[in-house]
Amino acid sequence: MEPASADLWATVRELHGRTGLWPLLLESSPHDDEFRPWESGELSLEKITCPDLHDHATLLATWWVQYTEVDADSDPLSPTERIAVTAPYGQRWPGLAPGKLFAAEPTSFAAEYAVHLTAQNPDMRLGLAAAGRGADALAAAGWTGPLNYTNDTGEIAAVLRSWEDRFGAVVVGVGSADLYLSIAAPPSTLQEALHVAAEHFAFCPDNIWQNSHPYTLAAYAERLVGLNSWEFWWDRRTV
Repeated sequence: MEPASADLWATVRELHGRTGLWPLLLESSPHDDEFRPWESGELSLEKITCPDLHDHATLLATWWVQYTEVDADSDPLSPTERIAVTAPYGQRWPGLAPGKLFAAEPTSFAAEYAVHLTAQNPDMRLGLAAAGRGADALAAAGWTGPLNYTNDTGEIAAVLRSWEDRFGAVVVGVGSADLYLSIAAPPSTLQEALHVAAEHFAFCPDNIWQNSHPYTLAAYAERLVGLNSWEFWWDRRTV
C-alpha cells in the first residue's frame, strides 16, 4: 500500500455517495514494519455496538463524572488541585455546548485538513470504511484506539455524530490511539471554547491530563478558539 497523495482523501470523499465508502487517512509509527494496527490484526468488531444504541449526552455526562471524581487514596493531586483542573466547572457537568452555524461546507475544511495531515505525515495511507457517514467510519473499521477508556467504538461514534451535527466535525484521519477531525464551526470565544473543552475532557481526558500545559481545562480551551481541527490521543497504557 502506497502513501496517500495530498488530494486523494478529497477525491475519494467525493465518491462516497456512490460507493458508500468513507476515506480515512491511516497513521502508524514510522518505525513500525507491521503498520499497526491496520495490518497487524489489532482491529476488532466483536465488542462494537451500533451507534444508534447510545445517547451522546448521557455518555459525555457519565464520562465527565468518572474523570472528575476525586480519589484521595490514589490521586497524586489534592482534592482542591483536582477540581482546579476542570475549572470553572469543577465536578459539575455543564451540559452540551450549543451548536454553531457552519462557516462553509464541512467537507471543504476536511479536504484542506487532509492536505495538512499528509504534509505532516507523508507515510499516511488511505483506508476505506463501509459507513454511511464519517462519524460511523471508526466503528465500521473496528478501530479500538480508546481501548482502556471504552471497548465500544460505537460509543465514540455516537459522540462524533453529535459533533458532526453541531460543529461540522469530519473524521479525516486516525492512528493507533489518535483521532483527527476537521471542524467547520469551531468556538469563537473563550467562553464557548471552555464549554467545548468540557466535552473534550469527557471524551478524551488525556488531551488535558497529558497533552496540555498547564494541565487545565482553561489552558486547553484557549487553543480551541477558532481552531478548525480537533486532535485526540488516548494513553493506551492507562487502566
